[in-house]
Amino acid sequence: MKKFIEIIKRKWLKDTFLTILLIVIIFAIYFGINYGVEKLNLEDIDLTTDKVYSISESTKTKLGNLEKEVQIQLLNLGNYTYLLDFTNKYTQLNSNITVERIDDLTSRPDIMNTYSLQSTDSLIIIKSGERETVLSLYDLYTYDYTTYEQIDITEEAITNAIIEVTIEEKPKVYFLTGHNYYDDSYFQLVQQDITAEANEIASLNLLTTGSVPEDCDCLVITTLKEDLTEMERDQLIDYSNKGGKILLLADSNILGIDTPNFNQLLDLYGFSISEGILMEQNQNQMVYGSPEFIISEIDSSILSQNLNMNMNICVIDSGKINFKDEEALESLGVTYRTLAQTSDTAFLRTNLNISTMSKTNQDTDAGNSIIGALVARTLENGTQAEMIVYANAVFATNQQINMNNAYAIYANKICNNDDVVINSVSYLTQRTDTITIRKDTDSVSYTVTETQHNIIVAIIFIVPVVIIVIGIVVWQVRRRKK
Repeated sequence: MKKFIEIIKRKWLKDTFLTILLIVIIFAIYFGINYGVEKLNLEDIDLTTDKVYSISESTKTKLGNLEKEVQIQLLNLGNYTYLLDFTNKYTQLNSNITVERIDDLTSRPDIMNTYSLQSTDSLIIIKSGERETVLSLYDLYTYDYTTYEQIDITEEAITNAIIEVTIEEKPKVYFLTGHNYYDDSYFQLVQQDITAEANEIASLNLLTTGSVPEDCDCLVITTLKEDLTEMERDQLIDYSNKGGKILLLADSNILGIDTPNFNQLLDLYGFSISEGILMEQNQNQMVYGSPEFIISEIDSSILSQNLNMNMNICVIDSGKINFKDEEALESLGVTYRTLAQTSDTAFLRTNLNISTMSKTNQDTDAGNSIIGALVARTLENGTQAEMIVYANAVFATNQQINMNNAYAIYANKICNNDDVVINSVSYLTQRTDTITIRKDTDSVSYTVTETQHNIIVAIIFIVPVVIIVIGIVVWQVRRRKK
């Protein structure tokens, strides 16, 4: 025993023992801090430019004041650290949201039987009261067939699922069909996004139904290729006279189609749409020096609900909204607010055979032209029929637009075009709490291989240990040489 003590007392062994003890203490502190942070569920610090790893302002707007209790159940998802961390952010956002992690499904035969699951299956269940919705891992990603990239939509999927189970009643949004220049396929993406905001989408052919359904909360009318019938005109006027809400996406009538019946509907609201297209001259309000791509800031007091949102629309070959004079509007009981307009240097072109992008003597000045407006008709009973009109429909479609001959992008994904359409629907369906700028989900998801994972682990854990051991050995060798 004395001999052992004498050995311990040797300075080199004592120093080595203290060094090893210090390393053990450092590792203990490291793992202790990580364990504590995980238990405390502290909010992460996101240094990415687009705040990819943070709850977006959009979700905070929609769920910040949520009063119903919501439970998120994660089944067999313990290996998906990012998903676990991200769902915990919802609990930080609102105390009514809780997360339950179930890694052993055999302990919950009730869940296995309810959803017909195997013990190894993975699932996300979001429930509130008697209502629930189910997400698989495949629902957290989409695929861009233009860039061939996988896109992470985890936040969008979870947030919309929470809205789905907590909303009292979904608004019903109808798209008028029968005489449209664009068929439904052109609005597929924007319809998907409207549906994702807990709305119900349906097509409406007045020649089939005979009237606008009573459950119509918002009627969307897009560019016509021919006039309405007299019956359709009368049904739309009747809908308006009952206080109906209309979203009109109407391109300039560059083909000169005669639409007297449709014009009678517009006459009720005191405006018409030009037959020419607007061209911008202000470089700060056009895309890549293309005058026909006009950028305008949306009135933040209506469709933004937040003065700091800075939401922009980009219209393409837009027409001009022409309102009647004040006296005529007053006689109609109509008031309007401008949502978007051109700069004071824009011009209107009616001769589309002109190839130059600069103003010619055949063009007319059209500074501060209105391209988007909220129009309200005060009815005899004091209620209001409202219409949000944009003198453009292309901006809301999923047409692929060549940007400066460099790359293609969906028209509804330029600027905040998608948000403009969705927020317009939200306003008309009286869901202003969902008016926001949504997170850009065009971020590519990257999954490491097993080999890459092992390399990362080695770099994080093994390499530091090797460096420490080499340091100790070198120190001992140098010490003995002295």
